Amino acid sequence: MQFPPIVARFPHFLHGGDYNPEQWLKWKDTIWKEDMRLAKAAGINSLSVGIFSWSMLEPAEGEYQFEWLDEVMDMLAEHKIIAVLATPSGAKPAWMSKQYPEILRVNALRQKMLHGDRHNHCLSSPVYREKVRAINTLLVNRYKDHPALGLWHISNEYGGECHCPLCQAQFRTYLQQRYRTLDALNEAWWTTFWSHTYTDWEQIESPSPLGEINLNGLRLDWRRFTTEQFVDFYRHETEPLRSLTPSIPCTTNLMGTYPGIDYYRLAEVLDVASFDSYPRWTGTAQDKEVACRTAFNYDLTRGLKGKPFMLMESCPSATNWQVVAKLRRPLVHELQSLQAVAHGADTVQYFQFRKSRGGPEQFHGAVVDHEGSENTRVFRDVAAVGTRLKTLDALVGSDTPSKVGIIFDWNIRWALDDAKGFLQDKTGYEQTVVNHYHSFWQMGVPVDLIDSTRAFDKYTLLVAPMLFLLREGLAQRIDQFVQNGGIFVTTYLTGYVNESTLTFLGGFPGPLKETLGLWFEEIDALFPGESNSIEWCGKSYRAFDLCELAHLRGATALGTYRSDFYAGYPALTVNQRAKGKAYCIAARTDTDLLNDFYRNLVQEAHIKPALEYSLPDGVTAQIRSNDKTDFVFVMNCTDTIKTVNTTQSESFSLAPFEVRIIER
Repeated sequence: MQFPPIVARFPHFLHGGDYNPEQWLKWKDTIWKEDMRLAKAAGINSLSVGIFSWSMLEPAEGEYQFEWLDEVMDMLAEHKIIAVLATPSGAKPAWMSKQYPEILRVNALRQKMLHGDRHNHCLSSPVYREKVRAINTLLVNRYKDHPALGLWHISNEYGGECHCPLCQAQFRTYLQQRYRTLDALNEAWWTTFWSHTYTDWEQIESPSPLGEINLNGLRLDWRRFTTEQFVDFYRHETEPLRSLTPSIPCTTNLMGTYPGIDYYRLAEVLDVASFDSYPRWTGTAQDKEVACRTAFNYDLTRGLKGKPFMLMESCPSATNWQVVAKLRRPLVHELQSLQAVAHGADTVQYFQFRKSRGGPEQFHGAVVDHEGSENTRVFRDVAAVGTRLKTLDALVGSDTPSKVGIIFDWNIRWALDDAKGFLQDKTGYEQTVVNHYHSFWQMGVPVDLIDSTRAFDKYTLLVAPMLFLLREGLAQRIDQFVQNGGIFVTTYLTGYVNESTLTFLGGFPGPLKETLGLWFEEIDALFPGESNSIEWCGKSYRAFDLCELAHLRGATALGTYRSDFYAGYPALTVNQRAKGKAYCIAARTDTDLLNDFYRNLVQEAHIKPALEYSLPDGVTAQIRSNDKTDFVFVMNCTDTIKTVNTTQSESFSLAPFEVRIIER
């Protein structure tokens, strides 16, 4: 499938980043002019402006100063640079906090925050919402017809939560709409335990260490509510923009697997998904794991909308807020940029264009250094990416053909994070999903990361590690997928609770018992350093952390435990169901078992990797396809030279961190 460009009039990759020219307003006649020259020299064709600019746009209430931004927008248009114009709501001016203290957030300890940092506003506040609407309306009226305008950048990195009385009232309204009656809420939250039954909606408070913190249903619904707060706030922010510029897409920059917001839900109101990516590259062999985790985030972001996304922020050099602000090794910047493109990004953008002279990110890597010229290694690295992107216009809007879907679900993550039992705060849902993803990444098999509410019919293989929480109807959809010929894989801790975190009665994995052909009687949590082993296909694999004790109820045991009182119990099973198969890996294992298992499964399902021949360790391949051509990105994510076979008799070498693109 071919998607339209993100900016309709611009069928090229966007290459640019955050530009904060107001920092250099005193030197606009020299530095601004030089910035335009340097942008052109780096192959930059887009710049994000207006982020965190509220105090410059409205230095006092009702006193607006847009003239500097007029100059910037005109300057961008003159140099044919796309403006990604931001709304400034991510950081309000100090005068607003002083004059309207009710807009400040309240934390879980019921303490009102002071002015400072960013995203320190109440999402429910009518005052703050009115101020946001006013400034956004002025922005859109002023720039709706400006030739530079290409995209709306809404706020910046939404996050956090507010526990003020207004938000408490909104939370109660949300719960009344969700449950209708207190009886239904009390049953869903199982409040009879510890005598926590609610008899009036006004008794309900958000989770707090000062009060109720142990009701899992309450905690889960609070996170869902917080997500809905951001969805509603985003809609509020974009209403005037969509009204006057309906053809200009709106987005906000997301943060990968950030735990505070269900990004699948938030993405429903975005025109395009955007991601801020800051891998912790080491310049060593460890970078293959860094690359895998980064690829996971890219595929997750692409999966939010099922189409190309924006790499809104990345760093071309040292990232100052990381514990070790290490420099990028040669070719690493190009690798991280093209890796994003390989996994579906139609932009490569940075934070930031010119280094700040002061402030908390003054030593954060940027395109233009404090030295101020193009005579730096980092600038040359950025320019090299700009040159390479210009050759890839045929990729803009292209699809990622995936036959493998892996479920990553914020609701499951939240439920497991709160579950009392198993490994107590170390159950590790996110890392487990990454470990299963790693096997496909290493094989060069394209993957979609999807929410459990998404349709499954496009996939041959569906993987759902630790499917602890089953949303309404999910088990039935999985069973239908299998019966229609699909291959389904899940693991231990599957089918334990419903959407309210109430356990299924009648045995686990709840409504998936027939699909898997199993009954889970118990689960053993192992101490650190303790392990069991699984015997499968003549090999022994380590089992650790969590071992499900299952009984066959129609399934066939492929592998069994070798020790402890459950020696001989099934640890790897398959259940033939109509036209398809359902597998269960009943214990946490090292990646060697996952690699062997998924390699066999990919062959069984006739799923083609991006390259036919096995890839060397630390080299991966990813594919994007337009209507005519497949583009295979072959990426060496290690610090050593690697040889890649393309046929039985042909091969090529990849330098450390090199990327080669093969067209076919």
